[in-house]
Parts: sequence; C-alpha cells; structure tokens
Amino acid sequence: MYTFLEEGEFMQITIESKGNVTGFISRFGDSESDKGTFIDQFFKSGKIDGNKISFTTETVHGVSFTFDGAFLRGPGKSPEDEGYYALQGLLTRNGTDAEKKTSSQVQFKSFPRDVTSRQ
Repeated sequence: MYTFLEEGEFMQITIESKGNVTGFISRFGDSESDKGTFIDQFFKSGKIDGNKISFTTETVHGVSFTFDGAFLRGPGKSPEDEGYYALQGLLTRNGTDAEKKTSSQVQFKSFPRDVTSRQ
C-alpha cells in the first residue's frame, strides 16, 4: 500500500508471477460530475522488472493513469514507519476533458506495516 496524490487517497500494488503487476488506485473524483466521490481504478496492465515498475489503469469517468518508475528505499527507519519504501517516477493523467494529458514526477510513500498482524 502506498500513498497517492491527495490526503486519504492510496494505491495497492500486488506483484504476481512472471513479472505481472495488479492493483488499484483509490482516489477522490476531480471532475464536476464526481467531485469528492471516492473512485477505485483498477490496473488494466502492469509489469515489474527488478525494481522498475509500470502500469496503466482502466478509464473511469474519462480519466486513466499511467506510471513508469521504480521502487526505492525511502526515509523510514523500519518497515513499521511510513515511507520505508518509496515508489518514484513519472505519473501521467490521461483525460477526455479540455486538459487531456498531464505528467508529473511523483514519489509515493509506503504505508507502515502492521507488525501485530504478522505472527
């Protein structure tokens, strides 16, 4: 689990066999019709090769995301700390509205691991 763009938004990534990646983004809608609504966008495709990862989400309400980046060691001191791992790269928001495509460099922080659940 990783943070996403806004407070309260998150991303779950699952590494499958043969370098495939599945997951989803849970985010708040930002268009007039879905502003403030929580939206789940599942990955349409995803690949991992070593620490490099890329994925594309399904289109929901005219918006999809693509990401190309890498897993890094973050500033957290232990897996129980937020940001022990980071996901850094280029996130592109693809839209059908007037602002069709925007890209930005991002860094997402891992959520703290719950050590009480691993026994």
